[in-house]
Amino acid sequence: MSSKSRTLLYFLLAVLLASVLGTVLQTQFNLANLQALGAPMPMAVRLHTTCLDLLGFSPTFAVLVILGFIFALPAASLLALRWPVTRWAVFALAGALAVLAAMTLANALLPMPTLIGANRSLAGTLGLMACGSVGALLFATLARRTPAAHA
Repeated sequence: MSSKSRTLLYFLLAVLLASVLGTVLQTQFNLANLQALGAPMPMAVRLHTTCLDLLGFSPTFAVLVILGFIFALPAASLLALRWPVTRWAVFALAGALAVLAAMTLANALLPMPTLIGANRSLAGTLGLMACGSVGALLFATLARRTPAAHA
């Protein structure tokens, strides 16, 4: 497999991980808000809704993650080459800021007040940013194992 193919695979795996984690977080935030209003929320409903959101919402979140990661991961890779001691922090911050920037852009461009419900609270926003960090750290880990990827 060529270096470019490997890097693309690592990128897609990072997007997949961040998107799945972000979707699960988003679903649980929404269900917690409904539960706070008095709606019963048994585990079966939580699992079923999470599965539905993985099919229905995760592609939307994946587009946002892709838009952010396209800029953030190459920038983090370059910064990590300059400052290898800070590699993990650089990638974690890049992933978090990528998701924040993508959500901010989507919220500014779309007619609805907030595209992602979890993004309506600081805790939800920080949680989604953490999902971006985890995805970016996966990329950094995989790319590090492949010297030809230069990431």
